[in-house]
Amino acid sequence: MSANQPLPATHRPSIAALVVTHQRLAKLRVTVERLLAEELDHVLVFDNGSQDGTGDYLAGIDDPRLQVVLHPDNLGGAGGFARGMRQVAEQIDPDWLVVMDDDGRPRPGCIARFRAALAAGEVAGWDAVGAAVLTPGGYICEMNRPYRNPFWHGPEFLRTLTGGRRGFHLEDAAYAEDAAPVAVDMSSFVGLFLSRAALARAGYPDERLFIYGDDQLYTLQMRRKGLRIGFVPQIQFEHDTGSIQSGRLVLRPMWKVYYMYRNALIAYRVAAGPWFWPLLPVLAVKWRRHADRYGEDGARYRRILRQAFRDGLTRRLGRSHLEIVALSR
Repeated sequence: MSANQPLPATHRPSIAALVVTHQRLAKLRVTVERLLAEELDHVLVFDNGSQDGTGDYLAGIDDPRLQVVLHPDNLGGAGGFARGMRQVAEQIDPDWLVVMDDDGRPRPGCIARFRAALAAGEVAGWDAVGAAVLTPGGYICEMNRPYRNPFWHGPEFLRTLTGGRRGFHLEDAAYAEDAAPVAVDMSSFVGLFLSRAALARAGYPDERLFIYGDDQLYTLQMRRKGLRIGFVPQIQFEHDTGSIQSGRLVLRPMWKVYYMYRNALIAYRVAAGPWFWPLLPVLAVKWRRHADRYGEDGARYRRILRQAFRDGLTRRLGRSHLEIVALSR
């Protein structure tokens, strides 16, 4: 039976959760407690070399569903998701896998709601399902708002010409409790449910990305392979992030600039296809202007951006994190 067909009532699908963490024990505690209170069969925590007591905390949890990987080094979010997803697929092989960072977690009852949707056939036809991601206060989390690629859809392309980001990201109305599921091309790694079939065909994220854009690239490439991603507003996650939700993005530490723009350039290339080269000078001018946001670090920002541009265009992903940190100094 296909993973996308309604399941017989006698079959209880197995669902595993993957959490990637690094140095955020306080947030991880809340997430793990929330996950173990849900109807999950397995929970894998992939720790990226934390030195804040994460290992001791996880070792003290007595729940057979919990598995822990304590990696000695920080592989970044991309590395944690790539290796964690591979371990879940190869060692657990669940019907569905839901992924999240340590500050992302299901809202109470989320997994039960997903199970009900599976039983009712509400997600039949989807290879992956993206949750509606909200802030702890119940507002839409902007950084996790899914979108339809404007380079693949005429209406979204036209709206983007006049409305910018709002032209292709899902509107607020899509989050309404009575809203119907919709097809999307990008969904974040906070509350993304992946079927066994999706993992088998899509593989795993590229761990060389380190941070930023790994979820965007992964889901766009899923769509290019013909996999279908649905957004179901009734399945809700919470993202307790301190990152900027709107306005002027300023990245600190400065090494994050490199990953943000190198990976964004690679993602634009996948999304835009033949439109990428006409778009390139627009991106170059736009991103260079962001140097004004960095004050006395503006020259350093431009230097890092130049390297990110060169590596993004040549798709160079082999620089070590230590090299990137050194570049930012």
